[in-house]
Amino acid sequence: MSTSAHPSPAAADAVRTPGAVTDRLIEANAKYAAAFTDPGMDARPVLNVAVVACMDARLDLHSALGLALGDCHTIRNAGGVVTDDVIRSLTISQRALGTRSVVLIHHTGCGLESLTEEFRHDLEMEIGQRPPWAVEAFRDVEQDVRQSMQRVRTSPFLLHTDDVRGFVFDVTSGLLREIDPV
Repeated sequence: MSTSAHPSPAAADAVRTPGAVTDRLIEANAKYAAAFTDPGMDARPVLNVAVVACMDARLDLHSALGLALGDCHTIRNAGGVVTDDVIRSLTISQRALGTRSVVLIHHTGCGLESLTEEFRHDLEMEIGQRPPWAVEAFRDVEQDVRQSMQRVRTSPFLLHTDDVRGFVFDVTSGLLREIDPV
């Protein structure tokens, strides 16, 4: 699979053909599985850390953080915001699988900075049903990281809230900038 910023001609063609992207992924999986050997690990992350990050395709978390397979739990969603479902995943990660640290990663140029909660209203007008979830749009990425840290630190479901750190990933430099929780 190409790691360049621009898709290969075959990948670009696959994007234009319905179903072709999924077919390409299935073919890639067949090649992967042919050489696959069971690493013999369980679901407990080796480093006892859970990383919550945005789903943005520009974030290659394992490479950016120097992580290997099995090192961490990775929880991703639009914006990397701490929602009820993220708390659910973190609770399972801590209580059933032994994680103790939480790393939160938002990033520069996030799409949620250009949306508003009006997005939900627009969906309701289009399809006749308002989504039950909040968009969690924000204007200040640093403040949103602080809010996410606060949501983790104050959750009654989490056992370990003393090692919660938040960062903004710069999509142009690849550097993380730590955000002071205060």
